[in-house]
Amino acid sequence: MMEHGSGHTISPEIAAAGRLTVYGLFCAQVSRDPEAIAVVEGGRSTTYAALDARARRLASALDAKGIGRGDRIAVLSQNRTEYIEIELAAALIGVTVACQNWRLTAPELKGCLDLVEPGLIFVSQRFAPLLASAGALEVPTMVIETDYEELVATGSDTPPSVDVDPEDGLVILYTSGTTGLPKGALISHRAEIARMALLRLDLRVTEKEGFVAWAPMFHMASNDQMMGTLMSGATVFVVDGLDAQQIVDIAAKNRIGWLLMMPGSVEPLVELWRAGAPRPLGVTVVGAMADLVPRALLAEATRYCGAPYLNSFGSTETGLAPASAALLEAGIVPASLSKLKSALCDIRLVDPEGNEVADGETGDCAVRGPSVFSGYWNAPETNARDFAGGWFRLGDLFRRNPDGSYDFVDRAKYMIKSGGENIYPAEIEGVLLADARVAEAVVVRRADDRWGEVPVAFVARSDPSLDEAEIEALCRRSLASYKRPKEVRFIEFEAFPRSATGKVQRHEMEARLRGEG
Repeated sequence: MMEHGSGHTISPEIAAAGRLTVYGLFCAQVSRDPEAIAVVEGGRSTTYAALDARARRLASALDAKGIGRGDRIAVLSQNRTEYIEIELAAALIGVTVACQNWRLTAPELKGCLDLVEPGLIFVSQRFAPLLASAGALEVPTMVIETDYEELVATGSDTPPSVDVDPEDGLVILYTSGTTGLPKGALISHRAEIARMALLRLDLRVTEKEGFVAWAPMFHMASNDQMMGTLMSGATVFVVDGLDAQQIVDIAAKNRIGWLLMMPGSVEPLVELWRAGAPRPLGVTVVGAMADLVPRALLAEATRYCGAPYLNSFGSTETGLAPASAALLEAGIVPASLSKLKSALCDIRLVDPEGNEVADGETGDCAVRGPSVFSGYWNAPETNARDFAGGWFRLGDLFRRNPDGSYDFVDRAKYMIKSGGENIYPAEIEGVLLADARVAEAVVVRRADDRWGEVPVAFVARSDPSLDEAEIEALCRRSLASYKRPKEVRFIEFEAFPRSATGKVQRHEMEARLRGEG
């Protein structure tokens, strides 16, 4: 029992009446239109009714293996319909799916699996060698191509009834770090439902508009949105990675709510449209992470799509929140990349002691709201630090403008300290990426005997005539002298090391410099 206000008691029955779960919302869409198409993968289409039937049988089979509420299972696979079935089955019986990053090395993968202690691992044939190289895990393993159908066939159409709580974990997604092993972010049913609502509140995406899940399903961009799409009654189009031709073809034939483009993926799609590929049938919003995309390219992509660009700032831990409500006008090179606060969250900018900073001052972004994750798995000390005071500290630095918008400054943990001055690489990169002749730019730190650290810029050119003197002139117009790169290195666009989300791996670029020292 819980007392509320002036002695009013909230009984467990009252609390239960307020519950919603991911599977419950998906099941409502099954009832609404069982023959609607839920998932399309290549030439294979699955209706809501068929997807539900398979998820139910899989849930029953997992239960028969002794896997139940609170347990973890792991998936190591490329994007596929079965990945979605596994998550829905887990949602039905309160199991948590630990989504493994197939880009990791074998020791890193072993660390991620050991962290969550799964009772079962689903692996695709493509990544079975990687799993095997991770060493003896002593965990039952099922290869999807050979074992999965047999497992589903053993299940019953009436799985056990499980009292799943909205705070139960649905997935564990791993956050990449520059040091140490990835941390496992536990994301609950409550958070996934809020993330579904965020896209529809801020971007006005409807149940008639599908989602192309091409980004790895171990990443929040695909995982959040494929679940949100199925809770809304729309169609998930499954693509195995950045297949630009397939993505363009899908968008030409189907209405898409959010056509996901991330840094590094915009150019391949735009190249096809430049060459005359059919333009999208209808898109509500395109793109993500505008800060990391050359502004001229951003304008070109939106012109082809006839839709605004999503000026997003979110994270694995928070979903599209906290600052993804701003849209950049289609076909226009934006003058500003200021962010707007997302729905369903509160934001504070705080100093290292947790005190709010004034407008115009740089502060760490702290957020609270229903889309926030439930902490890092088995990391009590980290959680105590990052959730101090009941707010989650992102570790991202922002400045709030007088009009209430926010400007991203940089990651709090990646800062160049040069001669006593703090230099934020994102500020320099923003200047470079605003020039149409720059296809990509990343700034990293290099040790310096005089200043301690200095910035070095790696630049990919879209105009081969661009030289170092012109880069210097660009920076001189917009940056204080101490912020200007002390060296410019021109490399090919493909030479930038990227994460699964398309972000350039700054620490790998920095390691190149250290290796030369």
